Amino acid sequence: MQFDNPLIVQGDRTLLLDVHAPLANECRNELIPFAELERSPEHLHTYRLTPLSLWNATSAGLTPEDAVNVLEKYARYDVPQNISMWIKETAGRFGKLRLVPGPKITVPVKAYDVLNEEKKSADIKTIEEQYLYLVANSRQVFLEIKANPQAKKLLEPCEYSPEGIEKPAELTDDEKKYCFQLKLTDRGTIKQILLNALWPVKDEVQLEDGEPLELSLNSTTKNGKPFEIRNYQKEAANALIGNRGPGTGFGTIVLPCGAGKTIVGITIMDLLKTSTLIITTNISAVHQWIQELKDKTNLKDDQIAEYTGENKSLAPVTVATYQILTWRPEKDGPYPHFSIFTKRKWGLIIYDEVHMLPAPVFRVVAEVQAVRRVGLTATLVREDGCEGYVFSLVGPKRYDVPWKELEKSRWIASAECAEIRLDLPEEKEIDYAVASPREKHKLSSENPLKMEVTKQLIERFPEDKILVIGQYLAQLNEVAKLLKAPIITGKTPNTERDKIYKDFRDGKIHVLVVSKVANFAIDLPDASIAIQLSGTFGSRQEEAQRLGRILRPKERKSRFFTLITRNTVEEDFGSNRQKFLAEQGYTYRIIRYTNEEDLNELTENNCLPDRK
Repeated sequence: MQFDNPLIVQGDRTLLLDVHAPLANECRNELIPFAELERSPEHLHTYRLTPLSLWNATSAGLTPEDAVNVLEKYARYDVPQNISMWIKETAGRFGKLRLVPGPKITVPVKAYDVLNEEKKSADIKTIEEQYLYLVANSRQVFLEIKANPQAKKLLEPCEYSPEGIEKPAELTDDEKKYCFQLKLTDRGTIKQILLNALWPVKDEVQLEDGEPLELSLNSTTKNGKPFEIRNYQKEAANALIGNRGPGTGFGTIVLPCGAGKTIVGITIMDLLKTSTLIITTNISAVHQWIQELKDKTNLKDDQIAEYTGENKSLAPVTVATYQILTWRPEKDGPYPHFSIFTKRKWGLIIYDEVHMLPAPVFRVVAEVQAVRRVGLTATLVREDGCEGYVFSLVGPKRYDVPWKELEKSRWIASAECAEIRLDLPEEKEIDYAVASPREKHKLSSENPLKMEVTKQLIERFPEDKILVIGQYLAQLNEVAKLLKAPIITGKTPNTERDKIYKDFRDGKIHVLVVSKVANFAIDLPDASIAIQLSGTFGSRQEEAQRLGRILRPKERKSRFFTLITRNTVEEDFGSNRQKFLAEQGYTYRIIRYTNEEDLNELTENNCLPDRK
């Protein structure tokens, strides 16, 4: 027993981190790759070991022994034997099922093409279809997969090979005994089915090359500044590409907002030099990608295209939105723009903000498994619990780095977080008491006292560029009118939106009111303060993204203020929203607001006190 150590490992797979212990920060950084944060009150943070967190870590090169060693290094008491065994057995499942190449055979044509959602020509009678082999490493695993009711609809044991399919000659005799065959088009679907059954598949099928593209990085940007790829950006790109052999070329890169995920994507493009489809969250993000590509590569204007609701063009590098892909004219009809995936022979697909990947797009991703692909995100947290879709269909986490590590290296800004708690006005208390759960959230979020406090905060920081962020449009319009500030919502035309963003960057305005449309992929490098009026219930990913709006490196310290109505559901949701940031080492100061003087401690010496 080492009583100075910060970690208590419990037999139910929970880990308690004493944040006051000497090695707490080092321990947090080493837990991030393989444990998930559940709760983060003042003194003890609770992490949990899960199969998915272990498989992500294993796929990124962390061995089960590495994880056990971390626990033993920081544990205050002996690590329970059952935990060490569970880690080794669970992490060891990764690799017990492998997908390897199979033969091509001639089969009758399908009447329906799922990807393009178009009927095939009636005069085609047969096509050549690619098969894969799913190889289990033991009879026990083979029998379990064989008995899975969903998997056996897509898998055929090799001993029952249909006519025309030969046994896989390249496999060993033992592997031939425990082998299934499946169609190439079922590659993503089977990976997802087996992940749900707690059997992650190691995909070792060589990815196909796309159209070549002559691309190189500029040494200077258009404004003459030197352009250099940072070490961690190179490491992230190389972690995805690997040795370019089977099992490489797909996965997810996790980096903080402001750390240059776009540059990682461009670096991967430079290494692969192939036609690329980039999918991002909105038109403003599309324009930012195009601007970065023109600024930092030798690509010409006619080599880059925009595929959105406003402009549907294709080029060797095409940037599209998730919205256009998921649009369809009829509620139950096909998605006409899914065809973009097959209109060119893409060599790389970049899924920006991959944690936001819409459910309909997962269906296409399951089909497009032969293309190199990368997901970029600041957090793999999804409130719908679908992180497993990202793991199995886009790819496992290949690279991650703690936010505080990059802050220490000054690649992202330091930030202080404060939660300002306000009382609900008396005249609203009865309405709140009788409201439905959803209405309770809206009433507490739209607390009118937040207007006054927002104005007081802005007056205290006249030299800062400030974002006021919220969920409810009526509230945002009201605060924009009060502050005489421009506002951007989903209804703001894209040309006007881009102009307002530019004016903010250029310093023509220093306060900007934004709805959730600014949560993702918006580069406002000089923003140093964010005031959060309201959010999407308890969304941890939204909290991380909103803090990310002010993490671009700058001379001024960044500040993130969240306004919360006391003794309401908003208080509970606020605690959940902060979990991810607590995992990364950020702490929230709590200030109970009764009058303007309570804000004095925020502006003493015009900076917040340094963390200890």
